[in-house]
Formats: sequence, C-alpha cells, structure tokens
Amino acid sequence: MTQPPISARADAARPETPKPDGTSRRRRIIGLTVVGLLFVGWCVTVGLPTDPVLASIWLWVLTIGWNNGRHWTHHLRFLRDWLPVLVFLVLYSYSRGWAYTSTTVPHVYEMLTIDRALFGVIPTVWLQQHLYDPNHIYPWDVGVSFVYFSHFLTVYIVAAVLWLRNRAAWGAFMRRWMLLTFAGVSTYILWPAAPPWWAAKYGLIEPVARLSSRGFNAIGLHGAGNMLNHAQLGANPVAAMPSLHFAFSLCVAGFFMTRLRKRWIPLLALYPLAMAFTLSYCGEHHVTDMIVGALYVLASFVLVSVGERLWRRRRARRAAATAPIDAARLDPAGGASVGSVDGVPTDGASGAAVDPDQAVEAIDVGPVGSRVEPIGVGSAERRDGETAAQRPGGTEPAAGATSTAEPEAAGAPVSGPPARG
Repeated sequence: MTQPPISARADAARPETPKPDGTSRRRRIIGLTVVGLLFVGWCVTVGLPTDPVLASIWLWVLTIGWNNGRHWTHHLRFLRDWLPVLVFLVLYSYSRGWAYTSTTVPHVYEMLTIDRALFGVIPTVWLQQHLYDPNHIYPWDVGVSFVYFSHFLTVYIVAAVLWLRNRAAWGAFMRRWMLLTFAGVSTYILWPAAPPWWAAKYGLIEPVARLSSRGFNAIGLHGAGNMLNHAQLGANPVAAMPSLHFAFSLCVAGFFMTRLRKRWIPLLALYPLAMAFTLSYCGEHHVTDMIVGALYVLASFVLVSVGERLWRRRRARRAAATAPIDAARLDPAGGASVGSVDGVPTDGASGAAVDPDQAVEAIDVGPVGSRVEPIGVGSAERRDGETAAQRPGGTEPAAGATSTAEPEAAGAPVSGPPARG
C-alpha cells in the first residue's frame, strides 16, 4: 500500500496554530457566537442599545469575544483607551439639558428659507407627499428605519474594529470624530434649531409625520421601534443644526475614502447619501442642516490634519535636538556631517535644512548605550567606507581574521605585524 508523502502526513498531524494575537480561529468563532447570542437575547428582552455608553460596553464585550485568547490585562486596555471617549459621551448625553429648556425658542425660519431657495419647496414635505402612505408601509420605509438606526452603532463599530486592527488609525479617527461632535454640541447650545417635524407641529409648514421608526413594525421588530421612539423622546429636540446624523455618516465614509482603493469610493458614498434621504424623508433634518454638517466634517478633518502635522514636526525637532551627533563621523571623501542650527537638523557640508519629517524617520536608535547614527545625508557613502571598528556595535574583527578594509587616509597607522621585505 502506498504511503502519502511525508509532508502531507506532517500537515495532517499539525495542530491548528493560534493567531499572532493568541486566539485560534476556533476560539474566535466560539467567542463571537456567544457574544452574538447574548446580544440577540438583550435586544429581544431589553431592546436595541441606542445609548452611546451602553453601545460602547457591548463593543468591549465584542472585542473580548474576538480576542478571547488574550490575557485579561489586554482587555483592560480597551477601558484605558476608551475612558476619555466614555466621559465625552456622558457629557454629550447631558447636553440636552444645557441646550433645551422650557424657555428655549429654537431657530427654524432660517433653514426653511434656505431650503425653499434651493429647491423651491420644502424637501421633507415634497418627499412625504410623493412617497408616504399612512395606510401602507413600503420597502423604503423599512430601509430608512435601518439607515436611521445605524447612526447609533456605525461610528462605534468602526472605532472598535480600528482599535483591534490599527490603534494609530483608531486614534486618528477618534480625534476627528470627537472634534466634530464637540463642535456640533456647542452649536446646539449656542444656536438651538428645530427640525422639520417640529415646524410642522406648530403649523409653520404642511403636516409632516415622523417616520424614522415606522419600518420596524412592518417586519415584527416592535421592540426595536419602541426602543428608538424612547431614545427620540430623550433626545435634544433643538439639535437640528448641524445634522450630526449626516455628519457622522460622512465622517466614516470620508475617513476611509483616503485609505481604501478608489473602487470602494462609490460604495462608501452610498451611506451618507442614504442617510441624507432618510433624514429628509423622515422629517428629522432640513437639507440646510446636512449641508452645514458636511462643512463641519470638512473643517474637523482639516483642523485635525494640520494639528497632527504640527505635532509630528514638533516631535521631529525635539528628537533632532536631543539626539547625540558624532561630528567625527564624516564622509571618507570629505563629505558632510549632520548637525543642527537652533534645533533644526542641517546638512553640515551645505548648511541646508533637513526636513524634520524625514529627520525623525532618519534616526536609527539602537540598544541602550549604542551609538545613534542619523541615516540620510551621506549615509550610503559612510556605510561603504566604514571600517570594522565603525560597524554597528563597534565590534572588532576576531583574532586571526583577515580584514580587507583600506586605511581611511594615506600614512595612517595600520595594526598588525610589519610587512616582510
């Protein structure tokens, strides 16, 4: 009887190796299954987690299920990194009391005027006159309910996935999102504005129904609809300008448009477009609110990008100013050394300034006590001409070994026995 190849037998007997994060595929599937069953049970008995803090807790549970093979201290890092976010979300939930009181008179005529100037009609009124039937639920009624509800989860799910895969990208995303949210909440407090359903309630426009939770009833998710209605009752009724619903969807899409291939851009653009239709059709926001929300997204991305660049340059200058520079390590052919003037790295031969963003990447920090060699100006020539004693670590050739390196200059003393005539 023929035996299978040895390599095939070895592969068949090889056990499943865990992932680099310490969680095997089997453990990951089991962990996600358990978390999924717990989440479904919660939604059926309690309702959908629309509260931001509760949603963040569920995301923590999801990360535990994903990396259930990691040590428990790893899971505590989630709380450490997300604690400022949770504090920020708690303050965000209290903003309703700061922005809306019994004496608040919200702005609404300004948005109605701009919408009429742009479209000739109020978009919410026109859409409901053509698409809404109080006696029948259409497929788009179900779709808009899911799109509207995604606002409460999408940002946090994206943030959790980024935290698991790339903490630096997670930090970049959260900085933009937190600045955007802070600017929106500040506007609600300083300039409260009312949505279309509020304007219709007080007779400022034609009758408008609030449709955001209507589609859930058509597919039997009465608990989800009730949970969403409860969340809307506790929401800020004068938080129309800017539309953070639209701004958050655009923030997610815009963040990945610069990080994914171009073929994904049309798919990413569908989410904010679907959110814009949902908000207008359901009477939640004016088109003007969404335009201002888009401007807030653009401003937050620009400001954070500028701040990140300034921070990198500052770190580069500090690293260049504190890094030890060996002035004796010159190009063997009389080349340049790297120095600094007023903390700015320069080319020692020409005196030209070196880009700090490149300088911070150019510093190769070795073990403690080792020499630090700037890689950049003249580095290739120095490596070609360095002797064994100048190699990293300063190691000398072993006893009896033959060195082919030439002296650095004519007449320089060379160690070893005298040449025989």
